[in-house]
Amino acid sequence: MKVRDQVAWSLAALVGHRLRSALSVLGIAIGIAAVILLTSIGEGARRYVFEEFTQFGTNLLSVNPGKTKTTGLPGILGGTTRKLTIEDALALRRVRDVVRVVPHTHGQARVQGAGRSRDVFVYGVTSEMPEAWKFEVRVGSFLPGTDPRRGSPVAVLGPTLARELFGEADAIGQRLRIGDSRFRVVGVLASKGQVLGVDLDDVAWIPLATHMQLFNLDEVQEITVEFAQGAPVARIEADVRRELMDRHAGEEDFTLTSQAAMLDVFGEVLGAVTLAVGAIGGVSLLVGAIGILTMMWIAVSERTGEIGILRAVGARAAQVQRLFLLESVALALVGGLAGVALGSGLAALLRAALPGLPIETPAVTVAAALGVSGLAGLASGAAPARRAAKLDPIECLRAE
Repeated sequence: MKVRDQVAWSLAALVGHRLRSALSVLGIAIGIAAVILLTSIGEGARRYVFEEFTQFGTNLLSVNPGKTKTTGLPGILGGTTRKLTIEDALALRRVRDVVRVVPHTHGQARVQGAGRSRDVFVYGVTSEMPEAWKFEVRVGSFLPGTDPRRGSPVAVLGPTLARELFGEADAIGQRLRIGDSRFRVVGVLASKGQVLGVDLDDVAWIPLATHMQLFNLDEVQEITVEFAQGAPVARIEADVRRELMDRHAGEEDFTLTSQAAMLDVFGEVLGAVTLAVGAIGGVSLLVGAIGILTMMWIAVSERTGEIGILRAVGARAAQVQRLFLLESVALALVGGLAGVALGSGLAALLRAALPGLPIETPAVTVAAALGVSGLAGLASGAAPARRAAKLDPIECLRAE
C-alpha cells in the first residue's frame, strides 16, 4: 500500500465512526485548550510585569526601611530601628558606579487650581527623578536642582492633572493649592500611562523636603539608586549595604531590592503556575490518550475482517500496524487542533471582553501542544496497532 492510500484508509475509518471519534478527540481537545488558555494568560502577565518594571530602566536598586526577612512589612509596625533619611540618600551618592540617587515620599491630597479640584497622589522627589525613572518634561522644567533638604513652593503636574485643572490653557506659571499650601506650576510631564494600577499622568510632583513638611513625615519612604549600565549588581548591592550599615550603627535595618530580583521572583511564581498548567493539561491528555487507546483496541476487534482482507491482498504486518498508528495519531492531532482553536478562541474572547487583561499566545506553546498531542496519539495507538499486526489473516477471514 502507498502512503497516500494508508492515510486515506485511516481517515475513512475515523469518519465512519464519527461519534466514537469525537468522544476520543474531546479529552485531548480539553487538555490542549486548557494549556493554551492558561499559558496565554501567564505569558501576557509575564510581558506586562516585565514592561511595567523595565520602563523605568533596568539598572535600578530600591532601598526600603525595615528588614523584610525579619519583619515581613518594611517600615510598618515598627519593623526598623532607624529610619531612612535624606542624609542616607546623599551618602549613597559616594558609592562607586552610582549615577543618581532619588529619595522619595508619596501621599494623597486634594489639589485645587483654576476653580477645580482633584484628589490625587502627590510625590515628593528630587530634581534627578526624570533621568533616573525615564520621565520626560513636555513643557516647562522639572523641580530645581537645589539641596534636597530645602523645599520650595513649586510643582510639576502630570498631563492628565494639568488638563483637568486648567483645561487647554497653559499650566506653566499657574497657581494651585495642595492641601493647605500654595504652589506655582513650573512644568508638565509627558504622558507615562498607568503603572501597576497607578495613573502617573494624574499626579503632582513637588520637592522632597516640601512634601515631607506637607505630610508631616520625618523619614524617606524609599530611595531609588541608579547605577551605571554594566556595573555588577551584586557589588553595587554590597557597597550600598555597607554604606548604610555604617550609618545605621552596623544594623541592616533596611531592604535592598533590585529589578532583577523582582523579575526573578515573578519568574518563580510564573514557573509554579506553568507547572500547574502542565499538570492540568497532562491529566486531560492522559484521559484523552486512554480514550483513544480504548477506541483503537475496540476497533481492532471489530475490524478483523478488514485486517484479514488487507493481509490477503498483500499488505504486510508492518503496514497494518502503520495503518492503526496513523489512525491513532490522526485522532490525537485532530484533538490537538481542536484544542488550539478552542483555547485561542477563548483567549481572543477574554482579550475582547477585558482589554486591560494582558493575553498573549506564544507560538512555541501552540507547536509544543500539537507535538505533545501527536506523541500521545502515537503512544496510545502502539499497543492496538501491534495487536492488529499480529493477528492471523486466516483466522481474521474465518471470523468474518
